[in-house]
Amino acid sequence: MISLAELQRRIDAGELSPDAAIAQSQEAIRAKEKTIGAFVCRAENVRAASAGPLRGIAVGIKDIMDTVDFPTEMGSPIYRGYRSRGDAAVVMMLKQAGATIVGKTTTTAFASVDPTPTLNPHNHGHTPGGSSSGSAAAVAAGMIPLALGTQTGGSVIRPASFCGVAAIKPSYRLLPTVGVKCYSWTLDTVGLFAAGVDDVARGLSAMTGRPELAPPASVASPRIGVVTQQFAGAPEAAGAEALQTAARVAERAGATVHGVDLQEIVAEAWRAHPVIQEFEAHQALAWEYRENYEAMAPLLRARLDESKGTTAAAYDEAMGVASRARQALEKVFDDVDVILTLSAPGAAPKGLGSTGDARYNRLWTLMGVPCVNVPAYVADGGLPVGVQVIARYGADAKALAAARFVEEALKS
Repeated sequence: MISLAELQRRIDAGELSPDAAIAQSQEAIRAKEKTIGAFVCRAENVRAASAGPLRGIAVGIKDIMDTVDFPTEMGSPIYRGYRSRGDAAVVMMLKQAGATIVGKTTTTAFASVDPTPTLNPHNHGHTPGGSSSGSAAAVAAGMIPLALGTQTGGSVIRPASFCGVAAIKPSYRLLPTVGVKCYSWTLDTVGLFAAGVDDVARGLSAMTGRPELAPPASVASPRIGVVTQQFAGAPEAAGAEALQTAARVAERAGATVHGVDLQEIVAEAWRAHPVIQEFEAHQALAWEYRENYEAMAPLLRARLDESKGTTAAAYDEAMGVASRARQALEKVFDDVDVILTLSAPGAAPKGLGSTGDARYNRLWTLMGVPCVNVPAYVADGGLPVGVQVIARYGADAKALAAARFVEEALKS
């Protein structure tokens, strides 16, 4: 994979020009894209910016985000050839930081569940995950050092786990969703993929103009609470092994590690997530569902068919549960710095007919807290499995620092 941090170091030292860095990514894309299929469109001739912390950094943009230089087709024939008049806010944040947008990455239709043609770089017979399939795979295959995705259920953390890359789903609304196709305005969150935690932190810091998110010179030993999410069912052996391994090495490296039980209201919020997600999706996708029903992707269409009877009263009740759960979760962080939990049930499932299960992600998306995926284990078939490090709402710097601590512990 291409390290964003290493590119920045070499560019700042004058060892590599920004244009040469972009050329390296373009060469890698040409060598690997025909096999992996991570992009829906890309630019052959692009130049690097001459200034900005992300100069020389090639970025892929999930194809539900508006880009003036490329079509935004949202994984659906309904929007084939559609072009916006301007860039999404997050795309402009990247450009203002000096990044070079080299193409649009594959997305499931409207960031839902119908798989894309993208292959998992570690094992082509297994899914790369979704809905940010192309972004995770492009980074994992060493084509680009940074990519944007979105998460409504588990669409950043899960593909990051399946593809063996670092990723962050930041605190809700740290990154704006203006110009991003909406599925659920309560849940949709823009996230980043990169080779390692240091790289993710640098990308997010540069985008947001928040130096506190940049990786510190040294990381203090965190207090870690391990959460197994029993309400979501038992994980596969590889998922359990990843979590146990991460907890064990973190403790050996000096962290305080102990199990944490969540209140029942938090489990209720896990059950409430689909009610909120699909109720809002019926409004966000009302035009597509009513006026282009036959052109809707089949799994998404079936999901909307099944949930169209959801009442406003049920939605209001679910929102109330979510609010109470956020208050209960906040108290957990009085005793721990971060939570360590599963990123996915296990390794990427075999076959390309599914993008995998978001059951270990959706609670944290609803809670709005920052989540960082750290690759922790390699299962049979060379398939990576990650764990996620989670901090309280707004404590993205703490989540990133603790994730880096776990990452370093796993390497030692």
